Amino acid sequence: MSEIRARISASFQAQGLMDTLGASLELVEKGVVQIALPFSKQLSQQHGYVHAGAITSIVDSACGYAALTMAPPGFEVVTAEFKINFLRPAMGDRFLAIGKVLNAGKLLTVCTGEVRAYMGAAPDYKVVAIMQATIVNVAK
Repeated sequence: MSEIRARISASFQAQGLMDTLGASLELVEKGVVQIALPFSKQLSQQHGYVHAGAITSIVDSACGYAALTMAPPGFEVVTAEFKINFLRPAMGDRFLAIGKVLNAGKLLTVCTGEVRAYMGAAPDYKVVAIMQATIVNVAK
């Protein structure tokens, strides 16, 4: 697992978008990846909430990296499709995207994801978005 964790960490560090957003890789386990995002005014939309594009980006990456933990050796992954539902405005001090593998096939992996919003140091959260994604294994 440490080899997969190192591979995902290196890939994450190479993503310009995650760096631009200020996102960080929080957890890598077989079939599960978590990505954190602190609130930033630069990521807000006109009402002051975190923009849907930023929320979508972190949960798409969490799902993709969760799929990569299950991909066969010699393969990378790309997103083929996703559906996202926004349940409430993305208000919070910090956000956590959790991607989980539901089914890993030979070429396609189906993942589910959610984004949690936290206020202050409180451990409770509100789910602001959920995603279902199909990730494709592609040979390197």
